[in-house]
Amino acid sequence: MPTIPENRPHRHRRMAESFGADAERYDRARPRYPDGLVRHIAATAPGPTVLDVGCGTGIVARQLRAAGCEVLGVEPDARMADLARRLGTEVEPGTFEEWDPAGRTFDAVVAGQAWHWVDPVAGAAKAARTLRPGGLLAAFWNMHEPPPAVADAFADAFLAVAPDAPFDVRAKPSPDPLLDATADGIRATHAFDDPGRRSYAWEWTYTRDAWLDQLPTQGALTRLPAEARSEVLAAVAAAVDTLGGSFTMRYTTVALTARTAGAP
Repeated sequence: MPTIPENRPHRHRRMAESFGADAERYDRARPRYPDGLVRHIAATAPGPTVLDVGCGTGIVARQLRAAGCEVLGVEPDARMADLARRLGTEVEPGTFEEWDPAGRTFDAVVAGQAWHWVDPVAGAAKAARTLRPGGLLAAFWNMHEPPPAVADAFADAFLAVAPDAPFDVRAKPSPDPLLDATADGIRATHAFDDPGRRSYAWEWTYTRDAWLDQLPTQGALTRLPAEARSEVLAAVAAAVDTLGGSFTMRYTTVALTARTAGAP
């Protein structure tokens, strides 16, 4: 039951656009990010201005604003961007590669659950041009590990309705491909210090209804026909019921950070 992005992102723009089909559910159900990571970004950036790449409904932006940052979002999906604006985040439309900074620079460029949709080399080069000297680039992802009963029920039901899926729903997600590709793109610019990795382990308890609310926001399900999606959700619901109607999810948030030349 992968939470990490499915396949090479920038080649699958339609998958990215599918998340806006139910933006309110996405914002309500998707997990937030650890306070320690948010505080690290706010404390490490040389100033308060942040550009949030692929800001979606503004989940990251709101957490950073609560930590004292001034955040501008960039988001290609108009439905997600509209909700982010209604919830208080300033958002400009477009992909990061196509977005025009119009001479503006920022203290940090961040991407929560989104940098995999950006070309790793072109995106890092754009970030370097957009950041002030000593500015921070931070890309991060939530990875989850559900109990075996929940994961197996999802995989069995998903493969029954989508046997030709182009990704392995039984594979345990690894952050290494994401972090390696991001680091390689950063190094290719020769504009940043060597990137560093950070990780944060945490847990969250889901009721059956809360997990069924989040599950349709994941990329594996967003493009399934409604009837097939309902079959998967029913199987997962039954599995959660066998655990007493709730379960504890283990999360690891992984982050790659780098600073531009000129850091104090």
